[in-house]
Amino acid sequence: MKQLITLVGPTAVGKTRLSIKLAQHFGCPILSADSRQFYRGMDIGTAKATASEQAQAKHYFIDSLDIDEDFSAGKFETSAEALMKELFLEHDQLVMVGGSTLYMDAIWHGFDEMPKLPSEVRAKLKQELQLNGLPPLINELERVDPDTFEVIDRNNPARVIRALEVYRGTGIPISTWRKGRKTKTHAYQLIKIGLHDEREVLYDRINKRVLDMMEEGLLEEVKGILAKGHSPELNSLKSIGYQELISFLQNEITLEEAIRLIQRNSRRYAKRQLTYYRKFDDIKWFLPHEMDQVIKWIDPQ
Repeated sequence: MKQLITLVGPTAVGKTRLSIKLAQHFGCPILSADSRQFYRGMDIGTAKATASEQAQAKHYFIDSLDIDEDFSAGKFETSAEALMKELFLEHDQLVMVGGSTLYMDAIWHGFDEMPKLPSEVRAKLKQELQLNGLPPLINELERVDPDTFEVIDRNNPARVIRALEVYRGTGIPISTWRKGRKTKTHAYQLIKIGLHDEREVLYDRINKRVLDMMEEGLLEEVKGILAKGHSPELNSLKSIGYQELISFLQNEITLEEAIRLIQRNSRRYAKRQLTYYRKFDDIKWFLPHEMDQVIKWIDPQ
């Protein structure tokens, strides 16, 4: 039976390196399930596989969208399943890697269609965001849907508004809608691999990676994006690393504070990722240095 090897884990744990090793071992391509790596021009801040890394294995979905294009987990599920159907004609295995919990969840479990909601619900939420900022909406989300609050990117207004839109429009939390969905059937064997590490080790790696990103030119990358006329309010730019540096460029915070916030928000994001994935008892967990053990577990021959 064909196999889809899905690789998850917190940011900076080493997923890219392992995904390439798996792809080379099985002679197959890699599909990215990282919602920010889809965007062209957002390279350093998303820790996108470098050109040399991408040359070691064929990658799909990386650099597949313009920075101002909207994309959703539902669209990703449809696109990825169609692509995998084609790729499985030539390959027995495929590797999918990413940290975006919602996008990987779309492949694992699928999404039932949410009910159609009155447009005025979202309009009202956007008005509240503009008048009062994001914190009151986050507080509301924590109160009405703690499950979603625990794992959502709380710095992303679009995600927060979507969750509250469903709750206000139906009276039912979006997490409840997702828990009630039907079990998705797959035409392939689904393998779930998780990478983890000691918290202190991971946090030190995150802090260092942020500094490395700055040395590699993350600030210049952000300046270049804005210089092309892209609005700083784009959903794609509400990403860790970009939003903090945009605040610096708008003279709202110092550069030192921006770097500190990128490190802090990255650590918090890693914690949310682990919290989410730890709920699944069918994920086989490994440490970053156990790459050979991962291959032996998938392919014991």
